[in-house]
Amino acid sequence: MEYKAIHRYADMSPRKIRPFASLIRGKMADEALELLKFLPNKSARLLEQVLKSALGNAEDQGARDIDELIVAESRVDGGPIMKRIQPRARGTAYPIKRRCAHIHVTLWDGSSEEA
Repeated sequence: MEYKAIHRYADMSPRKIRPFASLIRGKMADEALELLKFLPNKSARLLEQVLKSALGNAEDQGARDIDELIVAESRVDGGPIMKRIQPRARGTAYPIKRRCAHIHVTLWDGSSEEA
């Protein structure tokens, strides 16, 4: 069975979070959590929070063994962009793009779901 957690509108560019998402993809959940805990980046903190939320969801939905969960999906999608302008010399303006991200983490317990 799959257990999901989503952080929408994370206040960081998706490009900065994606390397860490690919780092934990396919690993055991507790191993991925330990890996993220010792990385000194804000994007690692954001992913760590989403992974903890997915583990909490798995525990809440009655996962058999929390220690055997695998990070099946870890992806970061682009969110909306807040567009601003920075006034510059001689009446010109530079665009400022504040990017947001949607972080998706899915845990899988290794069993096939039969309905």
